[in-house]
Amino acid sequence: MREGLITRGVAVAIVCAGLLFHGSVVSAQVTPAAGYTPPDDTPTIKVGATIFADYTYQTTSDATDADGNSVDPNQFNVARAYINVTGNISHLLAFRITPDIVRQSGLVSLATGNSVTSDSLVYRLKYAYAQVNIDDWMTKGSWVRLGMQQTPWVDFEEQIYRYRFQGPIFTDRETYLSSSDVGVAFHTNFPKNFGDVMVGIYNGETYSRPEANDQKAFQIRGTLRPLPMSALLRGLRFSGFYDADHFVKNGERERFLVSPTFEHQYLNAAFQWVETTDQISAVTGTKVEGEGWSFWATPRTTKGFEGLIRFDHLEPDDTTDRKRDRAIYGIAYWLPHQGTVSAAFLLDYEQVKNTNFAVPVPRQERIFLHALVNF
Repeated sequence: MREGLITRGVAVAIVCAGLLFHGSVVSAQVTPAAGYTPPDDTPTIKVGATIFADYTYQTTSDATDADGNSVDPNQFNVARAYINVTGNISHLLAFRITPDIVRQSGLVSLATGNSVTSDSLVYRLKYAYAQVNIDDWMTKGSWVRLGMQQTPWVDFEEQIYRYRFQGPIFTDRETYLSSSDVGVAFHTNFPKNFGDVMVGIYNGETYSRPEANDQKAFQIRGTLRPLPMSALLRGLRFSGFYDADHFVKNGERERFLVSPTFEHQYLNAAFQWVETTDQISAVTGTKVEGEGWSFWATPRTTKGFEGLIRFDHLEPDDTTDRKRDRAIYGIAYWLPHQGTVSAAFLLDYEQVKNTNFAVPVPRQERIFLHALVNF
C-alpha cells in the first residue's frame, strides 16, 4: 500500500506540474495595450468575524450526576469564534491574521502554589501570513504565501461543503489532515477556468503544535475542471491530493486522496477516497495503513432551505476489523444576505458507530441546533 501511495503521489505532482507549465506558457505577460490602467496600490484593511454556536443533546448516555440521578447530557456551546483581519499593502502584497477560540482543559497553577482544574475558552492563532500576488506574471489568482496558513485540501473542500459549523470534514475530523499549518505555499489557476494547483511545504505539526524535529510535510493538490463552459457541468471537478510527511526520519506519515466534487444552484456534492500510512518510529513503531471514504450532498432550494446528508466510513488499520461509521442528516436555513456575509441555522442528527475497537466505544447519537454567523 505504501508503494501505491508514493506512486500516486508522484503522479499527482507530475500532472500538476505539467498543467502548471502549460498554464504559465499560455498566460505569459504581454506588452500592455494603449490606455492601460495601472493597478490600485491603495492600502486597505478589513475586519470580520466568524461564529459557530450550538445546542447539543446527547440521546444515548449512561451518565449520572453526583447524587446518582440519570442524566441526558446537553449543553450550549461556542465551538468557534474567529476575528479575521485581512488587508493589502499594495496590489502585490496582502496579509491575514485570524485568532481562534478553543476550549482548554487541564490543571492551572495558582499564585498560592495550588492547582485547580480549568475548562476555559482561550484564544490562539489560526492564520497569520503574508501573501505575494503574482497575477502580473501569471494567471489571475496566482500567489505565494509565507506563514501560518490554509493547507491545500481542507480549505478547498470546506469552500464547497459550507457546513464546517456542523463539524470538520472527514479527513480533518479523523485528525489525518489539518486546516492550517506553518510553511510556504504556491497557488495558481489554469487558463480558461480549467482548474488550479496548490503546493506547499509545511512543518507538518499543524497550527496547534510547534515543529517537533527537522521533518517537513510536502503537500500538493491538483484540480481539473473538464467542462468549464457547460451550463450544467461546469461545477464538476476532479481532484487529487498527496501529503508526504514523517513523524521522524524514515517514519512515514502519508495521505493520498482522490475526490470528484460538484457544485450547482440546486446541489453541492462530493465523494472522496483516502489512504493513509503512519509509522511513529522507524525503529520500534509498527507501520499502520488505513483507508476510508466520505460522501456528502447538500440539496437546496432557492428560498434558503437546504438539506445535509453525509456518510463517513473509516478503517484505521487494515490488519484489524476496526471500523468507524458516521451518519449526519440535517435541514438548514440560510438567511438572505449580500456579498460574502452569511448566516444559517442547522437542525441535525449525528450517529457514530465504532466496531471492534480494543476498548469498546458505545454508539453515540446526538441532536444539534447549529448557528453560523460570518461577515
